[in-house]
Amino acid sequence: MAYGTLYLVPVPLADEAVAKSFTPYLVDTINTIKEYIVENEKTARKFLKQAGLRTPQSELIIHDYGKHNRDTSLKEFFKGLLAGNDVGLMSEAGCPGIADPGADIVAEAHWKGIKVVPLVGPSSILLALMASGFNGQSFTFHGYLPIDKADRTRRIKELESAAEKYKQTQIFIETPFRNDSMLQEVLKTCKPNTRICIACDITAPTEFIKTMPVSAWQKQIPDLRKRPAIFLLFHA
Repeated sequence: MAYGTLYLVPVPLADEAVAKSFTPYLVDTINTIKEYIVENEKTARKFLKQAGLRTPQSELIIHDYGKHNRDTSLKEFFKGLLAGNDVGLMSEAGCPGIADPGADIVAEAHWKGIKVVPLVGPSSILLALMASGFNGQSFTFHGYLPIDKADRTRRIKELESAAEKYKQTQIFIETPFRNDSMLQEVLKTCKPNTRICIACDITAPTEFIKTMPVSAWQKQIPDLRKRPAIFLLFHA
């Protein structure tokens, strides 16, 4: 029997961004799938409804791959795929597998010889890079920087040095409640002419994306509290 296909289904980055986030092909695809592996079941069901799912949700099989279930065997998640059924993989927001634990599911699918199909959708990292004006030919995403203040300062200096030496865009994130302290540390640590792009609330009505040198940011520091943000650093 032929295996099913694992479809990587993007999820909107903001509640108000549904219409910006899915394509007709995505809508057609979710209406052929009755089984999903998701990071957040509530988010997944909400998006499927908003995207135009016609299948009654009571008929769906939902596997929870949230943080409390990641130490369990992946075997259960693959029964449908190995039986020939198509399955959708969904992150809590954005694209599955990009700064997302769903990458483990995708890796296992490849090991098992299962076809993987990524669907077009929003990635906050790529959207921020697109809008930054920084080098899109060479860039690195570092995820979260160290929490320890001394280690974080050291890491920021390393990123600035790499940006200057290799002309490479450095991208990182922080939890929303620590955004302000992260920005303060970046502005205190980096050279005045190092350019910083801050991209927050991407695709939401409150979206804010701006690129300026450190010296300019020091004169107009935005309030980033509780706002999902991407930080990009570049030194031309």
